[in-house]
Amino acid sequence: MQKPGDLDWILGKMKDKVKDRFEKIKDEANRSIEYLDKKLKGIGDKTYEKLRETKNKISEYIPIYIPIVGGAAITALPTYAKAPILAGLQIIKLYKDTKGKILGYGLILGGITALGLGIMFLFNPIHSLPSNNEHLQYLGSQNGYEAFVPNGQTIDYNGHTDSEGELISLNGTTIPNVIWDGQYAGTIIQNHNQIVQLNNQFVGQTDPINNQPYVPLQDLYVIKGQVPVEQVTINGQTYYIIEANSINPADIAGFYTYQGWVNNFVEAMNTPGTYTAVLPGNSPVYDWANITGTVAYETIKYEQYGLNGAGRHLLVLSNETIIPYGAFDNIAGSSLNNYIVVQQVYNSSS
Repeated sequence: MQKPGDLDWILGKMKDKVKDRFEKIKDEANRSIEYLDKKLKGIGDKTYEKLRETKNKISEYIPIYIPIVGGAAITALPTYAKAPILAGLQIIKLYKDTKGKILGYGLILGGITALGLGIMFLFNPIHSLPSNNEHLQYLGSQNGYEAFVPNGQTIDYNGHTDSEGELISLNGTTIPNVIWDGQYAGTIIQNHNQIVQLNNQFVGQTDPINNQPYVPLQDLYVIKGQVPVEQVTINGQTYYIIEANSINPADIAGFYTYQGWVNNFVEAMNTPGTYTAVLPGNSPVYDWANITGTVAYETIKYEQYGLNGAGRHLLVLSNETIIPYGAFDNIAGSSLNNYIVVQQVYNSSS
């Protein structure tokens, strides 16, 4: 028999208190779980609504960029946006409960938000820059470089012949069905035809210095700052017209490099730490038995055979990768002089 105050009585009271405490903890835990489930459901509903709002805002904000990308939009998304969106979709598919949906929606929202921020800060497509054409949209960054790459096709537009091609944005995104209209339109066609003629003449022959076959070169026309673009329909086909007359001539320059390096060239121009240099006549780079050595010499050869430009130029990345290129003399805006009038000599010991 337990007596009040003795050890058995004390242990019994402790047992009862511990039992009562555990029962309270259990009840509180159950209520907490129930409350958490309700809160999570509420958060999930709000997250879904926020997802819809964000999607609608982004769709309104980029009325030109979404149709430009078209069917390639998903595959062309940058990794920082595509990865969470795909992960979110997979989680929603696999886990049907509230927590799975919340996690999935959260990842999708994060991906779309990241994409929206990327578009706002990198592409910045809509700007109130001076223009007499209210239908113009401005793609790109005021401090970045974009490039028009002709494909050899021409089109009659506004009573004159223009060059067709694609536009490469500062992050490497490619926009097809682009027309260059306005200043330099005829010069671009002329330069491209020269490149094509020289490619037909020399590609397949052997570089006498490194004994490697010549490769096709490609011309591109770099715009510093934002690119004025208007969407039009011609014979049922959607095109994106670069209104070149709305660009300061000082912000346009023409270059040529290996056909397979065009995107790398634009990316390198937009990469901090990249600088320009010129190859001396006795550089060992010409002896390199690879495309770099071939293109280095080929830019000189094309100049010797009448191309209106100057070769031996290099883009040098911070990791010491080099991209040989040439610069046209007839489209040479002063804002890009550091890529045209190159002073620094590149030295390579091997």
